[in-house]
Amino acid sequence: MDSNEVRREWAERSGEYSPAYYAYYGADDRSESVRAILERFVDREATVLELGCSSGRHLSHLSEHGFENLAGIELNGDAFEVMAETYPELAARGTFYHDAIEAVVDDFEDGQFDAVYSVETLQHVHPDAEWVFAELGRITDDLLITVENEGEDAPDGGVAGTMDEGGNERAAQSGGDGGNERASLSGGDGGNARAAQSGGEPGRPSPTEPAVTYVDDDVPLYHRDWNRVFTEVGLVEVDAREGERDTVRAFRSRKIGPSADRGG
Repeated sequence: MDSNEVRREWAERSGEYSPAYYAYYGADDRSESVRAILERFVDREATVLELGCSSGRHLSHLSEHGFENLAGIELNGDAFEVMAETYPELAARGTFYHDAIEAVVDDFEDGQFDAVYSVETLQHVHPDAEWVFAELGRITDDLLITVENEGEDAPDGGVAGTMDEGGNERAAQSGGDGGNERASLSGGDGGNARAAQSGGEPGRPSPTEPAVTYVDDDVPLYHRDWNRVFTEVGLVEVDAREGERDTVRAFRSRKIGPSADRGG
């Protein structure tokens, strides 16, 4: 499945794992993880962008906790109709881009967003589109958060801590939310994910062959070391916590520095 086919799969998603599905279940532990990290490092006036916002359950959680300058990128057009019905205030006040990450990220200014985050969305970016990771570093003025499935051997990034992440999510390519399929290198939940381990030069990212599993036997999920990906584009990791399935990481711009918590 090439990058266009992956995007099309999520752009047309309905039923299970669709925007309506996630709106029904609402905010979860991952929503709270993102909120806690944002409150640690940035003010509530910060401009915040979610990659793959779906119908807005994570953004709505932030809005309920006082964050006002919210934006999202979403590939599935149904998401915005569901958002208007389920989270009307968010839909009216937020700024949203109906497209793939790859299609809009070039249009953003350097450091346009104080904070950028992804909840199980970047793990579906096809190797052909890995150039977007450097662009995400470019548009992040301060803080970038990843909540992604890094596979069974997810590194801790050298930052101590564990996090109990009990929610069930699966993400969409460049525009999705989570799902309840656990796709790991051992075969996943209930055998619904099959793995193909791909290598690369040790110590260097492999731009074309990350480890990959398949959700629903055909939709790829790419397991990457997000510490390596984003430190190589110039960000500094300031927190990393392993959950039940996902690894939650926080990165800061080098101009901000790793120790500059919001409190000083």
